[in-house]
Amino acid sequence: MLRLHGSITPKLVIPILLVGGWATAITCISKLVYDLGTDQVFITVLGFVVSLALSVRSSTSMDRYFQGRQLWGRLRLASHILARLVWIHVEERHGFDAELGKQDLLGKVSCLNLIVAFAVALKHKLRFEPGTHYEDLKHLVGHLDTFAQGANMPAPDPPSAFRRACQLFGIPMATPNPRRHVKKSAVPLGDLPLEILSHLSAYIKVLYDTGTLRDYSIYQTQSLDSLTIMDEVSCGTERILNTPLPLAYSIAIAQVTWLYILLLPFQCFNSLGWITIPACIVAAYIILGIAFIGREIEDPFGHDVNDLPLDAFCQQIRQDIDIIISHAAPLANDFMGRKENMPLYPLSYLSTRAWADKSPEEIHVALSQRVALHYPMVGHGESPAPPAQGRLCGVERWTEKGASGPNETTSNYRRRYGSV
Repeated sequence: MLRLHGSITPKLVIPILLVGGWATAITCISKLVYDLGTDQVFITVLGFVVSLALSVRSSTSMDRYFQGRQLWGRLRLASHILARLVWIHVEERHGFDAELGKQDLLGKVSCLNLIVAFAVALKHKLRFEPGTHYEDLKHLVGHLDTFAQGANMPAPDPPSAFRRACQLFGIPMATPNPRRHVKKSAVPLGDLPLEILSHLSAYIKVLYDTGTLRDYSIYQTQSLDSLTIMDEVSCGTERILNTPLPLAYSIAIAQVTWLYILLLPFQCFNSLGWITIPACIVAAYIILGIAFIGREIEDPFGHDVNDLPLDAFCQQIRQDIDIIISHAAPLANDFMGRKENMPLYPLSYLSTRAWADKSPEEIHVALSQRVALHYPMVGHGESPAPPAQGRLCGVERWTEKGASGPNETTSNYRRRYGSV
């Protein structure tokens, strides 16, 4: 309740002080000089209008916030699909030519790096940060011919301590305008995410032409669909960014809200007396807090604490790509046939190799019995316990005397399948 990081309270300090001073002045005048109290009918009518306006403002801002989150979730999904498709299904021609195979491998890695570059470039675009000189971007796109590469400009000077303090308290004149830095550019800045997509499309075309991505229509469709999703995410986030709440509507909400707050002391004095001052302060804190929160999350892509964590999203996509390329493309025969693979657990501890010696009918009979078993559950923070003799998973188990491990569930399985 007392947490300030991420709270709207610091930005409400100055407005609350103004409201407190205004309520104190009206109350003192009404108490000591002339009674300014009025009937409370007006506050009821205007309160309904204010609540309706703030509700629309808050719901619109929250909708934009969650739309932005959904779009970044789709970007991560498209990145996974395209990265897996390229890393696993694109062949490396090592057997045909060693040098050509290395080029194929490095080409796949470069393609996956461009997927990360797209996410990072989109983040900077949404924050009105032109160019490619950023530490998390320049090594990813330095080899590309783009407008942003030729339009590098120095980063804006950091705000002074006074300006940062003014921003902390929500003074409008101190609010930075990142669009101004972009509009004053003397050269075209281009659209870096779109240009990265063009390079990715060119790489996919090379895969089709060389046959390293075999002519399977499903692979081609998935790769193009992934690029389409990435383009939709770019356009969708830009739509949210460049379509704010209409200015006239925002002004009307602010005017009605402040009119309601400034009229509160007149309406409350007759019934509350000196308590009008703290009552108006509390009411102003609630009303202005809702209004300020709606205004802050209206643009969910900025640097505010309550904005979407775009840096974390980009880092997550980068880590996902690194996990995919950390091992060579796995072959099913390599991991399916390992002795640690127990396909019929917990019915049997036999490995895939052992079950391969049995007939399909025997495997199907065993599978029909496994449906009645229950898998052992492990609670949060617990380590799985070794299988105990006697009852396991609700089924009677036994161990043959002298055997090194547990055997099949019943004597019938023992006769049919042998010891486990």
